[in-house]
This record gives sequence, structure tokens and C-alpha cells, in this order.
Amino acid sequence: MFLAAWMLPTILLRWGINVRLEDLLGMHYFASEKFNLIQMVTYMFMHAPYPNIAHIFFNMFALFMFGPILEHVWGGRKFLIFYMVTGIGAGLIQQLFWYIDMNGLFSAMDTAINSAASNGTTESLVPYIDQLSRYFRFSGDISRMEPTDVLMMKRELQNSLLTVGASGAIFGILLAFGWLFPEQRLFLIFLPIPIKARYFVAGYAVLELFLGVASFKGDSVAHFAHLGGMLFGLILILMWRKKGNLYRQG
Repeated sequence: MFLAAWMLPTILLRWGINVRLEDLLGMHYFASEKFNLIQMVTYMFMHAPYPNIAHIFFNMFALFMFGPILEHVWGGRKFLIFYMVTGIGAGLIQQLFWYIDMNGLFSAMDTAINSAASNGTTESLVPYIDQLSRYFRFSGDISRMEPTDVLMMKRELQNSLLTVGASGAIFGILLAFGWLFPEQRLFLIFLPIPIKARYFVAGYAVLELFLGVASFKGDSVAHFAHLGGMLFGLILILMWRKKGNLYRQG
């Protein structure tokens, strides 16, 4: 899919067809006109296109390192179920985060569209100027905008909320490895000493939570999708443990 997302648009453009696979198969915000339910699955198999190869490289490296171990413990069928559930779960959590983070702004935009049409003011946008400035540049008075401009901004913003990649499922795999092999020591490139899997996974989760809450400017990483993969992975592991089939029988 990575190669297709890189090469296919260029090939199709020769025939006058302008298409971006990540735009079709990546996961859009559920209120976007570009959202399709199948994207909750397909987004896991898309990654940032070339030349951004770090995204797919680190995901596939983690899958190569930890995936076979879990598949050996669970078997191929259970591993596939775990991978898909954590990936879809990560998408659901990301959708929830978008809704919590953006719904106030979108509601203010709806109010602004109605008030602009009736009395010419868009004052409902003023409290959200800082949030809007992360996406748009304003040269005039934000409280005096045309309703068509606000509607265009809303559509553009909803369509821009997009995520791709297997990271959610990968974080689910990391969680599972740390749960099943908590004492296993990991040797990391950026740490001079080995670290137990449980500490690595817990520390990574805390870091993702911090980065997600901090929401630093320019950070386009879906941190809450990563945490969502961990959350759904934990739920699935606890369910399997309760049923007594956490490990492959025989």
C-alpha cells in the first residue's frame, strides 16, 4: 500500500485522474464529507507517502520485532484478531478525541453561519481565535465574516482531520508484549542500558498521554490513537484471561 500510495497517483495523473490514496483510504473525521465507514479498517494499511518513510519503517520494524513472538504465543488467527481490534479501536479513540477537541469550534461555526446570515456578525468565533489560528490566517475582523467563508472554513477543517498508519495496532502489540513478557529486557538504540518491557511500555504510554494532552504546535502525530490501541489491547487481553484462553492451548 505504501508503494501504491506513492506511485499510483503519479501514474493516474498521466490520464488526467487526480487521486490521493491516503485521502480515499485514510480515516477522516466522521463528520467530514470524505468519511467512509470502511476507512476505519483501511487506514491501518496506509502510511504517510514518500519521502516520509520513517512512519512505515518504525511501524514495520516494531511489527517484525514483536509480532512473531505474539503470533507464536497466540497463533495466527488470534494474533490477526488482536491486530484488527486494536487498530479499529485506535481509530475509534482518535474519532472521540477529534470530537472532544473540535466539536465546540464546529458548533461555534454553525452559530456564526446563522448569525452572519441574520445580523452580519460572527462573534461566536472570537473565543476560538487561537484554535482557528492553528489552521487559518486571518487578515480582517473575525467577528465580521461572510457566512460562505465560515462554511468553507468548516468544511476544509473537517476534511483536514485525517490519520493513517498501523501505529494504533502496533501500540496494542507493544502493550501485549509488555503484559505477557514483563521481565524481558529490551535493548534500545537511544538508551545505553537494557530496560524491562513493562517499564518501557508504561513509560511510552505516559509519554504518549503527555504529548497528546500538551498538543504542541506542529505535532501531527495521533497520540490518542496510540493510546487507543493500548486500551483496546488491554481490554482484549483481560477478556481472554478471564475466559482462560489467553495462551494458545496445546
